[in-house]
Amino acid sequence: MIDDEERLRRWRLLLGSAEADELGKADARLDAALHVLYDSDRPGGQGRSAGLGASAPMLARWLGDIRTYFPSTVVQVMQRDAIDRLGLRTLLMEPEILATLEPDVHLVSTLVNLQKMIPEQTRATARQVVATVVDEVRRRIASKTQAAVRGALKRSVRRRRPPLADVNWNATIAANLRTYLPEYHTIVPEKLIGYGRAIPAMTKDVVVAIDQSGSMAESVVYASIFGAVLASLPAVRTSLVAFDTAVVDLTPLLSDPVDLLFGTQLGGGTDINGAVAYCETLITRPADTIFVLISDLYEGGVAEQLLARLSGLAQSGVACVVLLSLADSGAPAYDRELAAQLVGLGVPSFACTPDVFPDLLAAAIGGDSLIGWVEQAEQARS
Repeated sequence: MIDDEERLRRWRLLLGSAEADELGKADARLDAALHVLYDSDRPGGQGRSAGLGASAPMLARWLGDIRTYFPSTVVQVMQRDAIDRLGLRTLLMEPEILATLEPDVHLVSTLVNLQKMIPEQTRATARQVVATVVDEVRRRIASKTQAAVRGALKRSVRRRRPPLADVNWNATIAANLRTYLPEYHTIVPEKLIGYGRAIPAMTKDVVVAIDQSGSMAESVVYASIFGAVLASLPAVRTSLVAFDTAVVDLTPLLSDPVDLLFGTQLGGGTDINGAVAYCETLITRPADTIFVLISDLYEGGVAEQLLARLSGLAQSGVACVVLLSLADSGAPAYDRELAAQLVGLGVPSFACTPDVFPDLLAAAIGGDSLIGWVEQAEQARS
């Protein structure tokens, strides 16, 4: 609940600079910061420059103002809006400007997108900004991802026929009570359950293919960091491939996600079929492989061949899933018809947030039905 005075203050800020004389000194500065960014589209506004032009000192001062008056989450939104609305991409090339920006995934996406335009004197600062965000995201997702994958690997091991010395007799008896034969006072076990104490080396293979088209920028950042986390698990062999009309295998860079991100090149056309064809060459153990395709499915190659390839992978035993995005911002525009066709082939296609991705991986590694898992996840979300 807010009182009338606060409500009036908010209306004055909403109306903008026409009411500036009625604002206090602090609110006037707050209003000026908003005016620079959001009044440019109003009648009588100042156009795309909105008063900043190409002045690095003025931009630095404005960035300082918004960080003073707004919380971090709002600052990130305003930074993204400023880059898009005010034509500030060239100013991102200056080290003193980069140092004042609030690091977030969207800023990293912008820097990765502009990497070929970044001059030598700014590269170190740009890498530091990217490293800050990568470290923060990695801390946030690493423990959950590692715990989910390790738990799924242990469950996967227990499902196989264990050696007699590793049989968990209590669990085996409980799982086979329905086969009890009263006349013999015994149970005939249909399956043996082991302790799964040890996970063999390279139990599962995970192949991730990332669409580098412009709309997938946030997904590229998250997928790269997840790839680095998975690569740190000795029981999982991880391959990471980025593609547009060409395919780049970034697997050798998985030990350093910052190098990995600067190894991508956002934008360009899309040949999903060509990327999946390359990934087929990486799959040597179909029954023990999870293939994750991250794409909006706007295919520039041959869609019929893409469908045939993914259908063939699924039928060979590969656990296939298509993520329309791997991002906090939800699904971008995507090819709904192609997504529906994939679902019809048994390949789930949906947008996935970073906090849900470890559970998806665990389900795939554990051998669960991914279509069923997606349906349950969407029901829980709704």
